[in-house]
Amino acid sequence: QVQLVESGGGLVQPGGSLRLSCAASGSGFSINAMGWYRQAPGKQRELVARITSDGSTNYADFVKGRFTISRDNAKHTVYLQMNSLKPEDTAVYYCKVGIITTMKYAYDYWGQGTQVTVSS
Repeated sequence: QVQLVESGGGLVQPGGSLRLSCAASGSGFSINAMGWYRQAPGKQRELVARITSDGSTNYADFVKGRFTISRDNAKHTVYLQMNSLKPEDTAVYYCKVGIITTMKYAYDYWGQGTQVTVSS
């Protein structure tokens, strides 16, 4: 069984920064791609950033140049450094982790979500 634990959300003023973390725990698996999504009230969940197992990244246009995704494979953890935050970045942020089991089955797991609020 795989568990994801997110942390790092909170309230920040416009222009501020936050760093989100998502750690995977469990055994008998390897991690494939990892990513961050967000969902604002009344809107669909959308991709923010994604990083593959070899470190390739892609970002949504609305965060390019402001957010940076990274991963620590030894810690099974993915990070999202968010700078120059805007009120429109306010949302619940979810991590998504692709898992490959020892039997070569692939699954996606979602974190519980962490609230990010950008407001003065």
